[in-house]
Amino acid sequence: MAQLVRLQKMLADCGVASRRKSEELIAAGRVRVNGKVAQIGDKVDPYNDKVYVGRRRVTGTAKPKLRYIMLNKPRGVLTTMSDERGRRCVADLIKDIDVRLYPVGRLDRDSEGMLLMTNDGEFANHVMHPKKHVNKVYRVTVRPNINDEQVAKLEGGVVIDGRKTAPAQVRVVSRDKDNERCVLEVVIREGRNRQIRKMCAAVGLEVTLLKRTAIGGVKLGGLRSGMYRDLTDIEVRKLSADPNPNENFDIGSLL
Repeated sequence: MAQLVRLQKMLADCGVASRRKSEELIAAGRVRVNGKVAQIGDKVDPYNDKVYVGRRRVTGTAKPKLRYIMLNKPRGVLTTMSDERGRRCVADLIKDIDVRLYPVGRLDRDSEGMLLMTNDGEFANHVMHPKKHVNKVYRVTVRPNINDEQVAKLEGGVVIDGRKTAPAQVRVVSRDKDNERCVLEVVIREGRNRQIRKMCAAVGLEVTLLKRTAIGGVKLGGLRSGMYRDLTDIEVRKLSADPNPNENFDIGSLL
């Protein structure tokens, strides 16, 4: 008897998109199974059922070689694989890769730094899932200068989009001599939309530069802007491991 798997898992395993994005494709009616529009929760036989995403046939035998890369996304580049307005996307930076990859999470257009990309849906889901509490480290320039009260609020959690953020850790790296701006290292365990910018705005700070420097203990290092490299096996295992959400994190160990 054929082993059935959830449709979104099959699509993720075959490199179509992450599991979450695959669910969005299903919900939008873009996926058909054996001639019928699929529904969230459907299960399929990856090798025998006729699964289409748009006009593209997807089968279990089409499962690509898994690949994991780290990209140093420049400012002004969209974290998407295409843009109807013709704006520059991360896909333009990895044109020489012969398998279809997709971003793990997002960096907004005005932010830069470490962006993971893969065709492994399980890996992407693990890194992005809020319950996994994967640490993300950012170097953030803000103005005006930050005070101790603002640091305490950011670390304790502030309300953005109607919901309080999880505890964070904030370290002041430097302050300019005119006391008009400063550089912070911020560690969060969430990945909400424009979270760092909204957190800073909630305490009266404006973000002028934002760069992600590490995810899950894996560091960007000296990778040049616009360039990418494959993750090492050790880095993939580190990012795939289950962190302890109750463990106090030390920002110094992550930088």
